[in-house]
Amino acid sequence: MHNGNGHYKALLLDLDGTLLDSAGEVRPRNLAAIAGLAERGVRPLVVTGRSAVSAVPILERLGLDAPAIVFNGAAVWCPRKKRLIEERVLANRTIERALEFGRAHDCMTVVMGASEKHGVAPRDEAERIALGGFMGLHVVERHLLPAEYIIRVTYFSNRHGTSAELATVVEEHLQHPVYLTHFPLNALPTHRSSELQVVDVHPPCAGKAEAFRVILDLYGIRPEEVVAVGDATNDLPMFERAGLSVAMGDGMPEAIAAADRVIGSHETDAIAELIDELFS
Repeated sequence: MHNGNGHYKALLLDLDGTLLDSAGEVRPRNLAAIAGLAERGVRPLVVTGRSAVSAVPILERLGLDAPAIVFNGAAVWCPRKKRLIEERVLANRTIERALEFGRAHDCMTVVMGASEKHGVAPRDEAERIALGGFMGLHVVERHLLPAEYIIRVTYFSNRHGTSAELATVVEEHLQHPVYLTHFPLNALPTHRSSELQVVDVHPPCAGKAEAFRVILDLYGIRPEEVVAVGDATNDLPMFERAGLSVAMGDGMPEAIAAADRVIGSHETDAIAELIDELFS
C-alpha cells in the first residue's frame, strides 16, 4: 500500500544485499544519510535475518538508538542495553523433530540460540564456504547439537531443486507451528556460485513484519508511515505492510515484483539517494 502524502516517519532497512555491499560494509554516503535521519525526525531501524551475534558489529557501526529486529523477527536487540529484549524460542518437541529431519535427510544443520551457534562439520568445499559466514560457530558432532532454548534451525541441502521444495519437505516433517524462510544460497552476494538451498526454521512469528509492532509500541508510528527497503523473499512480510516498499535493483525477482518501487544496486549509494528524496 502506498502512502499518498509521502509523510514517512520510519525507515526499515535490511542488511545483506541491501545496506551492506558485497564486502559487508556500509558505503560512507549511505552511512551518513542514515545518521542524518534523526535530525529530520525519522526513525531508522535495522530488520535482518541475521542473528544478534552477527548483526551487532554492524549495528554498532551504524550507531542507531532504535531496537533492531533480528532472526527474521524472532528476536529484538536493544543497542542501549546491549542484549535481546525480546526472544522467541522453538518448542522442545519442535527442536527434536527438526534435529531428526537433519539426520534423516543428511542435511548440514546449524542451530542458533541467543548468543551461540552450533553446527555439524562441513563435508565438502561448498558446505565449508557456506559455513564461513557464521560468526562464532561451534562445530560439533550431530548428536551434540543443542536441543533447548533454540531460536533458529538452519538446513543446507544440494539434494533439492529449489529452496521452496526443501521448505515443503521440512514443513511436512515438523508438523508443528513454525515460521519458515527459504532461499537459494546464491541469492546472497557472497555466495553467488553456491548450489545449496537453505531453509531457516523459527518459532511462530510475523517474520520481519514484527518491526511494525515494535515501532508502533515504542514510537506510535503506523505502518502507512513506514518505508521498508529489502532485496529478498524474507523481506516480503514487511513489504506487505509498509506504506512504501522498496526493492534493491539487484535483489531477488520476488522482492522486485512485490515492491512499490525499485532502486539501484546495493553496491551503490542508492539508499542515500532514496533518503534524500523521501526525507528532505
